[in-house]
Amino acid sequence: MKTLSILIGLVISANIFAQDQQIIKGEIVDLTHSFSEESVYWVTAKEFQLEEVASGLTDAGFYYSANNFTTAEHGGTHIDAPIHFAENKQSVDLIPLENLIGTGVKINVQDKALKNPDYLISIEDINNWESKNGMIPMESIILFQTGYGKFYPEAKKYLGTDKRGSDAVKELHFPGLSVEAANWLIEKRNIKAVGLDTASIDHGQSKDFATHVALMTQNVPAFENVANLDNLPEKGFQIIALPMKIKGGSGGPLRIIAIK
Repeated sequence: MKTLSILIGLVISANIFAQDQQIIKGEIVDLTHSFSEESVYWVTAKEFQLEEVASGLTDAGFYYSANNFTTAEHGGTHIDAPIHFAENKQSVDLIPLENLIGTGVKINVQDKALKNPDYLISIEDINNWESKNGMIPMESIILFQTGYGKFYPEAKKYLGTDKRGSDAVKELHFPGLSVEAANWLIEKRNIKAVGLDTASIDHGQSKDFATHVALMTQNVPAFENVANLDNLPEKGFQIIALPMKIKGGSGGPLRIIAIK
């Protein structure tokens, strides 16, 4: 009887494993930086703090751990909801889930961006990708690899400055997406979302945040501080990007993965 029970258990486990493999057909790549006091935040935003509430054995003899955390919406790997730069557009809790899940495309511009910290990703960069890989599928999620992800979380290299506060804004230098390329992707490829491995979809020296405005007036969210883009191919993967569901939120911490 004991042998039979073991065999039944093995069969059940095998079936569960097979079902999991059918759901997840491919390698999972975590595109999320862990949240900690090292996490990169906008220079004027409240940084992540973890407060220990309990850690250890209780009087009843069992182990118990709990923490409080505080953080700005926009920092670490996070999402910018459309309402962040567009009045009356979707808050983070109202973004349709289908806009956060879909076919992924990676456009690698690091050869240019690492030579120019103020680099703006252009329509030409997108056309060059398509000339090698074919047309970007409609309603895709586009991720841009600038190469800056390798500097995270070293603020001086990643942001251009390790200073904090409003005076530090003028010292920000990192690549971003040009407004022309953003509009092209919206109009020509009807994209679901965009993301990149820097602190903002606009480049560090932006004064008008035109790319944010262009995307978000069309209810296109942005993923910022995306990790591990070097582990992705240029195409042939799926993206799942699920943020904290903050009612009325302009953004929030994001757990984003790729399945390739």
